[in-house]
Amino acid sequence: MSIETPTLPIEQETNPWMAQAARFDIAARKLNLDEGLWKVLRYPNREITVHIPVQLDNGKLEIFTGYRVQHSIARGPAKGGIRYSPDVTLDEVRALASWMTWKCAVVNIPFGGAKGGVICDPKKMSRSELERMTRRYTAELFEFIGPEKDVPAPDMNTNEQTMAWIMDTYSMHMRQTVTAVVTGKPENMGGSKGRREATGRGVWVVTDEALKRFNLQRESTRVIVQGFGNVGSNAARLMHSAGYKIIGIDEYDGGLYNKNGIDINALVEHRAKTGSVTGFKGAEAVGAHELLIADCDVLIPAATENVITTRNADKIKARILIEGANGPTTAVADDILADKNIFVVPDILANAGGVTTSYFEWVQDRQGYFWQESVVNQQLDHIMRSSFDAVVSYAQQHSVNNRIAAYMVAIDRVQAVIRQRGIYA
Repeated sequence: MSIETPTLPIEQETNPWMAQAARFDIAARKLNLDEGLWKVLRYPNREITVHIPVQLDNGKLEIFTGYRVQHSIARGPAKGGIRYSPDVTLDEVRALASWMTWKCAVVNIPFGGAKGGVICDPKKMSRSELERMTRRYTAELFEFIGPEKDVPAPDMNTNEQTMAWIMDTYSMHMRQTVTAVVTGKPENMGGSKGRREATGRGVWVVTDEALKRFNLQRESTRVIVQGFGNVGSNAARLMHSAGYKIIGIDEYDGGLYNKNGIDINALVEHRAKTGSVTGFKGAEAVGAHELLIADCDVLIPAATENVITTRNADKIKARILIEGANGPTTAVADDILADKNIFVVPDILANAGGVTTSYFEWVQDRQGYFWQESVVNQQLDHIMRSSFDAVVSYAQQHSVNNRIAAYMVAIDRVQAVIRQRGIYA
């Protein structure tokens, strides 16, 4: 077994916490990380579980379970989204919090990592029920969040409106308006220009950089995007406008394929009208997830975790894999992709455009001065390209794959700060 092969039982392959821990262990071993710091960084700093009473519209009282995990605050306030889903687990939130620590460190912004989640099915809840749940969840976390403590953001099934409710609830408790308590807010209440498209824009930027390694041109590069939510749709739209040939869009309810390229702007309009990508006349309908293993130059998984596993990794035909989602590839599948010489831009780098622009929003809120969108995009472009170069150079220097290189860069930056700060006793 190579040092880059995770010691992860196959039955635990899709456990995100075990997957990130396995990759962390490989990188820490490569760095010869001190045993004590290894223990400090491997586990979250704080895990909070809350049980949220909410009166439903029918008058009944329901209890929802919510989590907030703060993995690290060594480099600055914790930072991370909040997701609403019936599938939320503490292990998932732990993994996402730790990924946020490494993501912020990879792009060298002064945040630690956190993540939150509430076990609920937002599709079965009214707007007023979601608002009451969000506000009570915020109140339960009041002493643990704040501009200098922990700054939430949107994630799966949460949005600008959710952040507005959180900001208002926190502000009411503080008796003053505190815009910097969350990012991903509406622009008219302290949100940043360019934030909505930022993760997709970052995916586009690192894809541009990856193409240089293969001497590929945008116009001849065939791209398949799995997931057409905020990240996938914006990445596809921006890349289409830049000249990329988007030949496939893969969604949970069906996919679209056109070898000559899909008109993404027309597809966005179709989805806005119908609520789905299905039925679009500009491409052939294919089954859900068939496109993951279709022939292409660039594959962008931009939906959920664990879509590339030992079951399908050996069938991936892309030359370049850009991870727009968090944890789309399992740790056990990494070696399969490496054996196929697939160039992987890992999630903690590829989708860091969102948290980078969230950092810009936090800075603007605290300054009370807001930037033009061109400035936001220019700063994001610089950080993503320089971070890509740092990771790929590190991978070449230390003979590791890009994922382990990204972890090593991130862990090294965090442990250096902990060493300098010392351990308070």
